[in-house]
Amino acid sequence: MFIFDSQSEFFRSPQGGIKTGDEISLKIYVKRNFPMQPEVLIEKRLDYAVETHKRISMEWVGAKNCHDLYRAVLTLEEAGNYYYSFIMGEDKSNSYQLLVYDDFATPDWIKGGIIYHIFVDRFYKDMTLMKNDDIDIRNDWGGTPRYLPDEKGEIKNNDFFGGNLDGIKKKLPYIKDLGVSAIYVSPVFEAHSNHKYDTGDYLNIDPMFGNEESLKKLCAEASNFGINVILDGVFSHTGSDSIYFNKMGRYKSIGAYQSKSSPYYDWYMFNSWNEDYVCWWNIKTLPAVNKENKHYIAFITGENGVLNNWQDCGVKGWRLDVADELPDSFLKSLRKCVKEKDKNAYIVGEVWEDASDKFSYGHLKQYFLGKQLDSVTNYPLRNAIINFIQTKDCSELYETMNMIIEKYPPQSVHCLMNILGTHDTARILTVIGSSYVPESKSEMAEATLTANELAEGIRLLKIATLLQMTLPGIPCIYYGDEAGMQGWTDPFNRRCYPWGEENKEILSHYKFMGKLRKSSSVFSQGKYRCLVHDKGMYVFERFNDEMRLIIAVNISSNTVTLNLKENMMEYGKKETSSSFNIKSNEYLILRTINY
Repeated sequence: MFIFDSQSEFFRSPQGGIKTGDEISLKIYVKRNFPMQPEVLIEKRLDYAVETHKRISMEWVGAKNCHDLYRAVLTLEEAGNYYYSFIMGEDKSNSYQLLVYDDFATPDWIKGGIIYHIFVDRFYKDMTLMKNDDIDIRNDWGGTPRYLPDEKGEIKNNDFFGGNLDGIKKKLPYIKDLGVSAIYVSPVFEAHSNHKYDTGDYLNIDPMFGNEESLKKLCAEASNFGINVILDGVFSHTGSDSIYFNKMGRYKSIGAYQSKSSPYYDWYMFNSWNEDYVCWWNIKTLPAVNKENKHYIAFITGENGVLNNWQDCGVKGWRLDVADELPDSFLKSLRKCVKEKDKNAYIVGEVWEDASDKFSYGHLKQYFLGKQLDSVTNYPLRNAIINFIQTKDCSELYETMNMIIEKYPPQSVHCLMNILGTHDTARILTVIGSSYVPESKSEMAEATLTANELAEGIRLLKIATLLQMTLPGIPCIYYGDEAGMQGWTDPFNRRCYPWGEENKEILSHYKFMGKLRKSSSVFSQGKYRCLVHDKGMYVFERFNDEMRLIIAVNISSNTVTLNLKENMMEYGKKETSSSFNIKSNEYLILRTINY
């Protein structure tokens, strides 16, 4: 009875999240001469329920192929998650999601750029490590990180290779040569593991990495290269070995573990005194923090708090670890603090699913309603690209991109952190190149791609990175992916950067991608449209008022001919044509002639 496509600009305009007060046009086709006039039903979604918000009559505006065309124009004045559907008598269409946000801006400087994600201890060593009884100082740069439990059955993550902030500063020319505009560093605050997600003191740089002056110098020197520094904000938990909890008695403070009179006691949640406390994912070294505690919120987001302290050092943004665990009150206070200090600072949350209607810890999240995040980590796109590479079927990629364009606010789409690998995932070359997944840590420690797997992996990696670099959002390179680093999950995905032993073919490809992004404004805030999605063939365009690029990928087993309505040029060439052959496992980048 109804003909409607929620992802079509004709039927629903504009696409994406909608700013409060802006007009929304909805059209449907209804079978000719149906005796009842259709209505639009708008429902607002709450945490556990849906309530009717309004009903709007639709007007007849035309007819086509035995169907009448109806249209309604509406506005919604209150931010929130809504559903809309169409009603004719007792008949009701499917419900479609509509996100409505209070107007907010995202930083322009990040758009069109590239982020480089560095796990500090493993990037570049520029100092002699101080000996400490609690840590294992490694002198075998590039060796396999410790992964076996000790005699107590614990994995301490206490082996250090020596990467530090001054090391990053020394490698800024290399990073700049990749086309990078932002460096996102893993946690740098004082902590007692090599990964530093067990924060010991939010107001000190870990001495293994340097000091506050080291960070200031890195931010200042990076700025000279046109690069900004983003810190990893880990605010859902601290370390048990911290100035706040002080389970090990390392600090002079009275920690929450030691006494109920501790100034930090109400930060934490104890089931009974004192060994039984709430932990992050039941990991005893990571006691969870009550993120709605006013004292804790003020400590992080107050005038003299953690955020302001580090932004005063030159930090330009924050990647928020496990953003799902940060309640609305905390995120709103965080955004207010960050943006008041610097309206152009970048706030990106770690979210692994569709962020527009994420339901977590009993609440519908409000990431995109205008008072929390700028954007999120784009794991759905990562999963879709890998699925496309592995199955030779672009269906999931097509659907994922449609979901993002339909649901997310456009200013957030342009700031998505597009990832293929992170410190939480296996190396992308390993994922798409390996013919099997090892079952044990010992197997993972020794696993490397065969010569044939490596050759095929490189070919597919070029396609995966092309998609990562040209679809809407900001590509984020996990350090060493551009050098051909391999490795399964933690800690094998956190090996040392192989300076002087990079895979030149892969590195050259990443540098080419960096130059491509810089060459065109369409990668900043240009629009996206899919032109072909057919199994192993995926073709889309990025365009604005000035230029147009077409990206065509073929991972089918056959050569495919792409026929266009206009003449275009292959990127880097001068010949023009309206017909292009794309071989199996190859891609084309086409540009308009006047570009």
